[in-house]
Amino acid sequence: MTTGPQLPQGYVLHAFDRVESTNDEARRLAEQGAAAGAVVVAGEQLKGRGRHGRAWASPPGNLYASLLLRPEGTLAEAAQLSLVASLALAEALIALAPPAADVRVKWPNDVLVRGAKVAGLLLESAAGADERVAWLIIGSGVNIASAPAGTPYPATALRYEGFPPMTPLDLLGRYLGVLDDRLARWRSRGFAAVRPAWLALGSGIGDRVRLRLGREEVAGRFLDVTDQGALLVAQDDDRRRQITAGELLFVDR
Repeated sequence: MTTGPQLPQGYVLHAFDRVESTNDEARRLAEQGAAAGAVVVAGEQLKGRGRHGRAWASPPGNLYASLLLRPEGTLAEAAQLSLVASLALAEALIALAPPAADVRVKWPNDVLVRGAKVAGLLLESAAGADERVAWLIIGSGVNIASAPAGTPYPATALRYEGFPPMTPLDLLGRYLGVLDDRLARWRSRGFAAVRPAWLALGSGIGDRVRLRLGREEVAGRFLDVTDQGALLVAQDDDRRRQITAGELLFVDR
């Protein structure tokens, strides 16, 4: 790839034309002792993946990037970074968006434009001997030039939605600039410091939803997101339940 973007202080770019997965490259760096702030970006992924092991279509023209972090705390606390990073990406896109774009975040890790998925994030981590986080990778994929066909959910690309032309590296620089600020707030005060901004862009709050939790499925109304990043749902049997991990599906959309 060509010259890199302007990154926040302490971030180091590792750019490739083609890799199997940027998360895999970032994992290698983590296991070799690389410092937090290493950023892997590639023009194309041969084996890109999303959550639950799903393949992530990765043709040239879109953004594929992974950021290595070494946050203090537990794996449960670090999982909040899925929401923090998707918020930062949404805010970076809002700064570029045409008026009718309606950029939203979808719990826990997607970004939507007019209700269709334009970006997704994948967190992968490892724990040290004390069960604290040894390293964490935030993988980000953004459909800039194209979106996959035949997906089980609506998908779109920035080019289809009237965004100005941009390169993946241009968007990466903007995204990491916003994310660096959001990470500083999260480190100092936790997800509670980021939650109001997330709720302002949250998709589906107040709506009926379904949540797939492995072999279990929960139905009810999406009430809120807690200070710990959990989704609060009022189940159809009137019980309230906090969900920390799962797949959110909107009903009647």
